[in-house]
Amino acid sequence: MKGLRSSRAPFGSRLVFGVGLVAALAALLIMGGGLALAQQTVVIGMLGPLSGDYATYGVSVANGVELAINEANASGNYSYRFVLQKEDTRGDQVQALNAMNKLIELDRVTAIVGAVLSGETLTAGPIAQDEGVPFITPSATAPAVSEIGDYEFRNVITDDMQAAQMAEYAVNSLGLRRFAILYANNDYGLALRRAFEAGVRANGGEVVAIESYLDGDSNFSAQLTNIAAQNPEGLYIGGYYTEAAKIAQQAALQGLKVRLMGADGFDSPELINLGGAAVEGALFTSGFYNGTQDPLAAEFVRKYEAAYGSKPDMFAANAYDSARIIIEAIQAVGPNRAAVRDWIANVKDFPGVTGVTTFAENGDAVKPLYILRVENGQFVQER
Repeated sequence: MKGLRSSRAPFGSRLVFGVGLVAALAALLIMGGGLALAQQTVVIGMLGPLSGDYATYGVSVANGVELAINEANASGNYSYRFVLQKEDTRGDQVQALNAMNKLIELDRVTAIVGAVLSGETLTAGPIAQDEGVPFITPSATAPAVSEIGDYEFRNVITDDMQAAQMAEYAVNSLGLRRFAILYANNDYGLALRRAFEAGVRANGGEVVAIESYLDGDSNFSAQLTNIAAQNPEGLYIGGYYTEAAKIAQQAALQGLKVRLMGADGFDSPELINLGGAAVEGALFTSGFYNGTQDPLAAEFVRKYEAAYGSKPDMFAANAYDSARIIIEAIQAVGPNRAAVRDWIANVKDFPGVTGVTTFAENGDAVKPLYILRVENGQFVQER
């Protein structure tokens, strides 16, 4: 459970003046013949896989945070100069621990965007909690993340909600009745498997086969053979795009004709690059659609594409909003970790590019959820 919210009061920027001219000059900048107060530098951390199998997620998150910080610094609207410190976890939980410790102890960050994957967030998040450093994960969806403590926030829809909504849609809108589940045996995959199975049964469908795999597996022929023997109409893959693309290709080679479904781990252009025609028609849940006509979100897409040469995915958009929330918190109450935590805990109806966002008492975001579909090598909105 979250701890009780503490009261907050304006913190403000702090200037320390010495008795001599040197101290005075250090606190003032001469600009265009006038005097302006020097901006205090505030470090915002980011950690996630910037290399390795899941780098596309971490790079998107880093880009989203970087874009938000660059915009804030260029705007002239803030009392502080924000600096981004990125740390690569490589998707490894031990490396995530090291990265979190470095951000807190050496870089002295005020707040953190990350971690990215559920497993590394569950491992590294308690360090931030113990040290009193607020962090917002833009993408860790395992339900247990919200139990880390009152310095943890989650700006993404949980596995439970994603899988339940996909199950309801598959049964009641698509008319499918028989489902198989193939899931990664990790925190993310297990949570999706349980919620999708429960959702299918709650809506009158039937789960006829459940198979698992390990991170990094590349041969799924045995699992798919077992699944095919049960004649499912839909196959829900509880995992990331790397394995999902291979599963789709191998299912096609076996002649398994099913509707492929998944969650936000599918939300990367690499799903299409790796899966090709085999992932056509696949459905997945996501917290962002980069083809949206919403003016705020469309402007974000334009700016992101201009900066990075590609359209943003959910990971970039959630990270952008997470960084903006942290920036607004620091501007409101100063670079005090406890005060920033209290400000974030009280966020209501924040106008994000991923939709109007409110944090519930347990730190989870209340915000919209999309169902997207692969069509002609692109992601389009299904619902």
